[in-house]
Amino acid sequence: MTSNVRLKQWVKEMAELCEPDRVHWCDGSQAEYDQICSILIHNGTFRRLNPGLRPNSFLCESDPRDVARVEQSTFICSRQRDDAGVTNNWRDPDEMKATLIPLYRGCMRGRTMYVIPYSMGPLGSPISQIGVELTDSGYVAANMRIMTRMGKEVLDVLGDNPFIPCLHSVGKPLQPGEQDVPWPCNPENRYIVHFPEEKMIWSYGSGYGGNALLGKKCFALRIASVMARERGWLAEHMLILGLTSPEGEKKYITGAFPSACGKTNLAMLIPSMPGWKVETVGDDIAWMKFGEDGRLYAINPEFGFFGVAPGTSMHSNRNAMLSMRENSIFTNVALTPEGDVWWEGMTPEKPPRLTSWINEPWTPESGKPAAHPNARFTAPAGQCPTIDPAWEDPRGVPISAILFGGRRPSLIPLIHQSFNWQHGVFLGSVVSSERTAAADGTVGTVRRDPFAMLPFCGYNMADYFAHWLCVGNRQEAGKLPKIFYVNWFRKDAAGRFLWPGYGENSRVLKWVFERCSGAGQALTTPIGYVPAPGALDVQGLDIGEAELEELFRVDREGWLREAASIREYYATFGPRFPHQLFTELDALEGRLR
Repeated sequence: MTSNVRLKQWVKEMAELCEPDRVHWCDGSQAEYDQICSILIHNGTFRRLNPGLRPNSFLCESDPRDVARVEQSTFICSRQRDDAGVTNNWRDPDEMKATLIPLYRGCMRGRTMYVIPYSMGPLGSPISQIGVELTDSGYVAANMRIMTRMGKEVLDVLGDNPFIPCLHSVGKPLQPGEQDVPWPCNPENRYIVHFPEEKMIWSYGSGYGGNALLGKKCFALRIASVMARERGWLAEHMLILGLTSPEGEKKYITGAFPSACGKTNLAMLIPSMPGWKVETVGDDIAWMKFGEDGRLYAINPEFGFFGVAPGTSMHSNRNAMLSMRENSIFTNVALTPEGDVWWEGMTPEKPPRLTSWINEPWTPESGKPAAHPNARFTAPAGQCPTIDPAWEDPRGVPISAILFGGRRPSLIPLIHQSFNWQHGVFLGSVVSSERTAAADGTVGTVRRDPFAMLPFCGYNMADYFAHWLCVGNRQEAGKLPKIFYVNWFRKDAAGRFLWPGYGENSRVLKWVFERCSGAGQALTTPIGYVPAPGALDVQGLDIGEAELEELFRVDREGWLREAASIREYYATFGPRFPHQLFTELDALEGRLR
């Protein structure tokens, strides 16, 4: 238990509202985790995988109606509609509470309310924050133990201090004697709701991923972004990696990429160049504050990986595969006859028979995927072979460079660097990528996803851009990270990728490293700095001059059309949009003409 009066009172009030059969305060112990997993096995939610192949790991299949983030059911309930902005769904907070409170009333009957105290970030770090999630989902409790630092130690650190209250229910109360289902949910009544002024999260109806693991996108991005704006720091949808040169010099880099653009692969990269080393601090979220020396320091607020499984293999991401070798949870992947997991892209050859994610017999002739496209693995970050020695340093790691990127088959070069911080904010504001299975919508269509934060910014995105500009204005330019834009996905006229990607992306990181060291030759183009001929190390790479030229070619007419599209996009943000970014857009058009 805890001495925190506000916490005890809140738990009491929510228990009276939700009416669980019992309330369990999570201590975060291994024994507790094992007990929760045993209950989930008994309920049919978990299936224990072959311990000889995947020790202490479990398979879970969700309801097919509950498989991804539901952006149309995600709300920012600020008091003023304009504070949510045009990119968020807004509802008046009082009206939303009037909708949700009747749904929450009695919603946990027949279930256990788990009280999950958790720390986003290393315990005691000045960058970390503490939340408490109440949930009636054992699946959530088990995943939160992997994804966060959870339990008694968190309560000890919390003391009587404030915390972020997070209420979650699957929205399926049980009547006396009613048999539960393996994946309880309420797809007809799904709400993922954020109250930014109150720093509070309510979620109802979904048991899946970021809809239910409220420390992840809900707290770590939507609520934390509001806190960061108020207090002068940054909460970002970014990986963090450490890059060490053959000479032993090390720099830390963050990167913001929309889903399925290689973010996890880059965070766990195995460089193709001898002597270079990449180490992983985080694969998804970065919280960054300025240190006393004026530099930007970052922590990974998470404790585990909740990664997309399809496409992950020993070829594409060996370190991710090794991270999930044990003590992991797999959701909506396929099951092999031997009791292990499989998904599309995991092996060159498809197994002759499997049990699919909807628990049906599957063969390569079935005509549909064995695993859901948004199937996930939950694995402890500490199991990653490339985990950085400083990944839990409470001070954070100093950031030298920030990468933005998206999946664009044309126009965007392999890499270009901003002229300065303001121009870098412009680059972040115009990130665009093909839509993926991680979010609802038509797969393959292109949408703008500024800073890869479109679904995750907890307030008006025009104000978010202004906050980034303000952060840069308050610091010495020489101490700010340099900003780059990458695109691993440019194709030639025949539709073939021009860049091999994966480990070869270390060649691009090497140029970034050199630019941050004051070296690395560059050419000035209308859109930014690109590597000068010979500056990108392609030694031993089967890539010709024509391909290199196309990778960095700036199509002036194409960019003028892009600029016109950006101007239309900027206009959608209304009068709060910062004029500095229109200035950057004007300057871009001027350089292109």
